[in-house]
Amino acid sequence: MTAVSVLVPVHDQSAFLGRALASLRDQQLTDWAALVLDDGSHDDPRPAAAAFLDDPRLQLVGWRRNRGLGATLNAGLDAATAPVVAYLPADDVWDADHLAVLLATLEGRPELTWAWSGIRHHDGQVCHDAPPGHPLQLVQVAHRRSTQRWTERAELESDDLGRLFWDGLGAGAATGRVSCEWTDHPAQRHKAIRESYDGGLNVFRSRYQVREPLRFLSSDSGLTDEVARYAGLRPRHPPPAGAGQDGMDVLIVGELAFNAERVLALVDRGHRLYGLWTRHGLGDSTVGPLPFGHVHDLPQGDWRGAVRALAPDVVWAQLNWRAVPLALAVRRSFPDLPFVWHFKESPHRSRVRGEWPMLAELFTTADASLVATEEERAWLLDALPGRLDPARIGVLDGDLPSAEWLTGVPSPRLSEQDGDLHTVVLGRPLGFDADWVSALTDRGVHLHLYGQVDAPGPKGSRLAWWDEAVRRAPDRLHLHATVEPADWVRALSRYDAGWLHRTVSCNGGDLRRATWDDLNLPARIPTLLAGGLPLILPRSGPHQVHATRAFVTRTGTGVLYEDLDDLAAQLRDRAALDARRAAAVATRPAVTFDHHADRLIGLLRRVAARG
Repeated sequence: MTAVSVLVPVHDQSAFLGRALASLRDQQLTDWAALVLDDGSHDDPRPAAAAFLDDPRLQLVGWRRNRGLGATLNAGLDAATAPVVAYLPADDVWDADHLAVLLATLEGRPELTWAWSGIRHHDGQVCHDAPPGHPLQLVQVAHRRSTQRWTERAELESDDLGRLFWDGLGAGAATGRVSCEWTDHPAQRHKAIRESYDGGLNVFRSRYQVREPLRFLSSDSGLTDEVARYAGLRPRHPPPAGAGQDGMDVLIVGELAFNAERVLALVDRGHRLYGLWTRHGLGDSTVGPLPFGHVHDLPQGDWRGAVRALAPDVVWAQLNWRAVPLALAVRRSFPDLPFVWHFKESPHRSRVRGEWPMLAELFTTADASLVATEEERAWLLDALPGRLDPARIGVLDGDLPSAEWLTGVPSPRLSEQDGDLHTVVLGRPLGFDADWVSALTDRGVHLHLYGQVDAPGPKGSRLAWWDEAVRRAPDRLHLHATVEPADWVRALSRYDAGWLHRTVSCNGGDLRRATWDDLNLPARIPTLLAGGLPLILPRSGPHQVHATRAFVTRTGTGVLYEDLDDLAAQLRDRAALDARRAAAVATRPAVTFDHHADRLIGLLRRVAARG
């Protein structure tokens, strides 16, 4: 009987495959049988494997559509016949003694079900039993064959291989030898999952073209359950094929940011939606395939041919700076197609990236444009003097949530139970630090943080101060998982108020000095208002250009404070806070996408008619 079955999973890693197979061929232990498992690669792995396929110990099998790591490895486990199974991902490599050392560790020790070697990573510069911050990797593990199987995509996708398989293996042992390399490169699967590598749910979905809702667990940000989130949306909305004859064919180009399901408001009104998505988004920039369905994706490979064949009634390009290059490519390729450019943020970021000329071209050539705030509109008119027709640029925040999420039942407030003040932060706590947070908690104010990400850079800004702040006030600082949209009302209504960005405007009323924080309406505003929460914001000076301050002042939803003593006093003024809470509840329908959908559709129709 063959001593070990070797599983070689590959997806779009064909350039690495020959090196991996060469390391397999050169093993000191020669009693192996290997299965190369091609999980829907776009780059054909057969040429890379050709030099090895005359070896009867090696076979290559595959399928056209990507099934995911779990299903791929399970196909290999189902076919394996040896008593031990080892893993050699196509982009990794074994030393010549790797298999021999693993099997020697298991030999004569029936109490062990698995073994692992040490591993090199970062181009072989670092050696560990397991790389810091990561579970044991496929390349370093061998285990006895059993009925246990990998968790598959329908149940969970994660970078945590322990949760997917290792944790169920029982007793194991390290070989005490470093005998393999975990190759470091941008296209690794775990980097598509983890926000600390500019990955995340939507990066993963785009790379592997996942068409179903995901249960998605990232080591950096926790669990997102799209299966539960969209269970009511997928069957409820009519398919585009049933739309009336008056419906438009609308091509969405770019990305949809946080509240992607908003576009179903157009489907509800009988319009057919198609998607052409950027390949350069971030984890929170939603791209297709969309998990709630009813948007038909155009192929990335020949998108120009697909757009030409579709001949949409109108292009609706959006939303943030990552979408600018693709939106402009579509505009240039099809200058006669009716085209609406819908932009939220941030012209400043496009300028830093060297894409300001591209953004300017989009605004000046689009048949119509929409931006998030009146302040952003004024800034763009000033930045493009004489080039931008004021009549062709309107205001509509492009990332408003669906009204679907306002149907929850409010909860009793925590302050009514313990007498303390409870405030909430959604997403990164911009402008917070340990001393300031401690001064806040010293005044009897709790801080509840939702959806924090353990990652370097702005997303992980909490990591710089959290431990020290918790040491000073352990009972008034609280971490929570991301709150699902269906729970916005129930979960957030427990708090007294919600934090917006703690930034102070200093433009002195000069539009040209305005920062992006001055011009933008943060995406957390509708979410906090869904819970009926007054919005906490530094007061700034009376003559500053500041879109968020203008919004909370106009709607009566703001707690504008001078300092922490002023803030604590306002939060304890129950009558005033109740009035702001009532204003928040009254305002929240107007900050849903559904509230503005008919106005948007009217604009799309007018642009389509001019075309």
